[in-house]
Amino acid sequence: MEIIKGGVTAPAGFEAAGIEAGVKYNNRKDMAIVYSQKPCVAAAVFTSNVVKAAPVKWDRKMVDESPYVQAVIVNTGIANAGTGQEGYDACRQEAAEAASILGIPENSVLVGSTGVIGPQLPMDLIKAGIAKLAAAKQHTPESGTDASKAIMTTDTVNKEVAVSIEIGGKTVTIGAMSKGSGMIHPNMCTMLSYVCTDAVISKETLTKLVKEDVVDTYNMISVDGDTSTNDTLIVLANGMAGNPEIKEGTADYDTFKEALHYVNETQAKRLAGDGEGAKALIECRVINADTKANARTLAKSVICSSLTKAAVFGHDANWGRILCALGYSGAQFDPEKMELYYEGKNGRILIYKDGAGTDYSEEEATAILSEEEVGIIADMKMGSESATAWGCDLTFDYVKINADYRS
Repeated sequence: MEIIKGGVTAPAGFEAAGIEAGVKYNNRKDMAIVYSQKPCVAAAVFTSNVVKAAPVKWDRKMVDESPYVQAVIVNTGIANAGTGQEGYDACRQEAAEAASILGIPENSVLVGSTGVIGPQLPMDLIKAGIAKLAAAKQHTPESGTDASKAIMTTDTVNKEVAVSIEIGGKTVTIGAMSKGSGMIHPNMCTMLSYVCTDAVISKETLTKLVKEDVVDTYNMISVDGDTSTNDTLIVLANGMAGNPEIKEGTADYDTFKEALHYVNETQAKRLAGDGEGAKALIECRVINADTKANARTLAKSVICSSLTKAAVFGHDANWGRILCALGYSGAQFDPEKMELYYEGKNGRILIYKDGAGTDYSEEEATAILSEEEVGIIADMKMGSESATAWGCDLTFDYVKINADYRS
């Protein structure tokens, strides 16, 4: 696998654009398009929140029922959630407008929205934006970057990644763009992720891969514990690489699975690290747990702990908060036998063992907690299963950003 430059336009046949439509913000890109020159098979995972945004309802129906997908239109600023029938009709209007301009079927157009819950979309601006996007779309790295910037809300950086692999003597590429900074606690948010590949793969095989991989990538991150109404992960494959079809149980399947996992994990970590107001990415690795499910539960509990997040922000080696978060996770373990470590770029230190704190150096612990990436390792001493979760510290700015979000 080779990490290459670009995002959604890195694979063959994918075009993108990001433009200013004035949906909510001034003087910034706020609408994006991802378009494939050829029809794509599609796989997707959506929010588990009972309150689902109109685009989630539309996209789920299209992915389930349409023979193929060829375009995605995304706006930022307004989430089109809590908007009733009018909001769903807006999705249909978007798809119809894009279909007419692009010359593709209405049911091959997906839509995405992110931003404030409640307001209706300004359809005159949305439709004008679609026309601009169709005229601006290109198969260039720059156009993919423009699209990744156009879907940002409170994100401080755009998030894109691309890799290439070899399958059957053909180069297969996977590229992605994602956004999300607050209301991040996916359970498949304001979290949107679009992955494009030129691989030849069936819808059934792609769906299986996506649904399995999300468990250990996007579902293992949290910024604030709030599962959004709009969480969407969509993977499109247009087959333009011309490789032999990827089938389960083959070496090609394993190669593609590894590359897709790298893309999804990379994006998931970037979402966690760019949490609203965050100064540090927190990674919690649970090792030697009795079951995979318990390892995931324990790791997620630590990175979701507000007290642990605040301690990392304060560079305070308060390991009691980590121990507490493990204890209320619901997973059973013996706190007298487990170990806790802090880990930084220059090594790790043991902070808890045999039911009590160790004689560790506070200065060394503080130094680790002052890094941009802070590692926490929990060795459960119960088995051989492991899991990793990612979150961020909790800062004063998180409250400031969300207190003023609608303005």
